[in-house]
Amino acid sequence: MRLLHIVPKNTKIDFVGLRWIGFAITGLSMLVTVAALSLMGFNLGIDFTGGVVIEAHKTDGEVQFDSMRDELTGMGFGEVALQEFGSASDVLIRVKPSAEREGQEQQIVAEIKDKLGASYEFRKVESVGPKISDELFTNGVIACLLSVLMIALYVAFRFEWQFGVAAFVATFHDVLITAGLFSLTQMDFNLASVAALLTLAGYSINDTVVIFDRIRENRRKYKKMPLGELINLSTNQTLSRTVMTSVCTAISVIPLVIFGGDALFGFSVAILFGIVVGTYSSIYVASALLLYMPAIGAMEPAAARAADARP
Repeated sequence: MRLLHIVPKNTKIDFVGLRWIGFAITGLSMLVTVAALSLMGFNLGIDFTGGVVIEAHKTDGEVQFDSMRDELTGMGFGEVALQEFGSASDVLIRVKPSAEREGQEQQIVAEIKDKLGASYEFRKVESVGPKISDELFTNGVIACLLSVLMIALYVAFRFEWQFGVAAFVATFHDVLITAGLFSLTQMDFNLASVAALLTLAGYSINDTVVIFDRIRENRRKYKKMPLGELINLSTNQTLSRTVMTSVCTAISVIPLVIFGGDALFGFSVAILFGIVVGTYSSIYVASALLLYMPAIGAMEPAAARAADARP
C-alpha cells in the first residue's frame, strides 16, 4: 500500500541558510501589521462597541430591505446596518446607538420589535451596553497576552528557558499578524475573533513544540553537530508531519469559510490564515531564534557565523 506524501521523505532543505529571507518576510509583515493597527485600528463588532443585534425572519414573504432601512433609520437610534443571511426572508439588524441613546439598548430592542410587528419571528436578540463592551475588549486583549505568556512559560519549563523565549516570540508573532489581518481587511473584530486568536495560539505552539522536541532529541544523539546543522536536520525530519497536519487542519476549516455564514466567517478566515502563519513561524521564527540564544549558542559559539559562511 502506497502512502500519500505531500512532502518527500529525507528532505535536505537548508532552512538555517534561508533564515534571512524568513526574517525579511517577518519584519515586513510586522511593519504592515503595526501600520494597519496604528492607522486603521479594528472594525469593532457589537461585542466591543455596544449596541443591538437582532436576527429576524419574515414569516409572510421576503424582507424589503430598502423600506426597512428607511423606517429604522428614521427612528433615531443611531447607526443602523441590515444584512441578508440564509434566505431573502432573513435579516440581520445591527444598531449602534447614538450618544443620546447610549445605555438604552433594551428599549431599542422593544421599539424595533414593535415597529416590525407580528409578521417577524425574532430568532436571536443581543444587546450590549457601552460599559460592558469596554470591559469585554480589555479582557479579550488580556486573555490573548496571558495565553501567549503561559504557553511560553510551559515550554520553558518542559525544555529550557531559551526555548520558552523563542516560543513566546513566535506565538506572539502569529497572534499579532492575525490581528493585523482583521485591521487590514476591516472584518468585524468581536468575541469570536478573540476566540480565533486564542485557538491560533494553541495551534501554533503545537508545530513549534514538535520541532523543539526533535532538536532536543538530536542534541543528545549528535553531541558534536553544529547547532545550525542540528536545526536543519530536526526541521527536515519533522517537515512532513508539520505540513501534513497543517494541510489536514486547513481542509477541515475551508468548509467553514465557504458555508459557515457571516457569524463564523471572521473566525474561520483567521484560523485558516493562522495555520499558514503558524507553520511558517515554527520554522523561520522559533527555530531560527535558537541560533542567537546565549546558552544554546554556547554549544556552538560560531553557529550563526558558520551558517552564514556556508556556500
